[in-house]
Amino acid sequence: MPRKSAGGGSSAFEQVQKQARGLLVNLRKEIRSKESELSKLKEEEARLGTLIGRASAASNGMLGGSQGRVNWKSVFSQLPKQFKASDVRNVRGLKGKRPSEIFAAITRWIDAGVAKRRARGVYERA
Repeated sequence: MPRKSAGGGSSAFEQVQKQARGLLVNLRKEIRSKESELSKLKEEEARLGTLIGRASAASNGMLGGSQGRVNWKSVFSQLPKQFKASDVRNVRGLKGKRPSEIFAAITRWIDAGVAKRRARGVYERA
């Protein structure tokens, strides 16, 4: 049974909980309004992009300054029969990728059985 303070009101913990619930409700409302505003801005960007004949950055996945996700299957298909990590880096759009990301992709290809390691730093499409 919850404790009541001497004055018959709720405990300090219950008051803090009530206050936190109110703040959480307000925060959720604000998040929804910001998400709505953001979606309207993205729609406007797409309309303006089509007006000037370009695809929007949001639809390309290039919003926010990041390069977006890499389609590693597409990258793999562009590589020669025998390749090095430097060949992977030379594929368009991978210039700024960290070496760890490139080697992680090569490792995934080897694990998937679509590539084999021939020598140190030399790989071959299976």
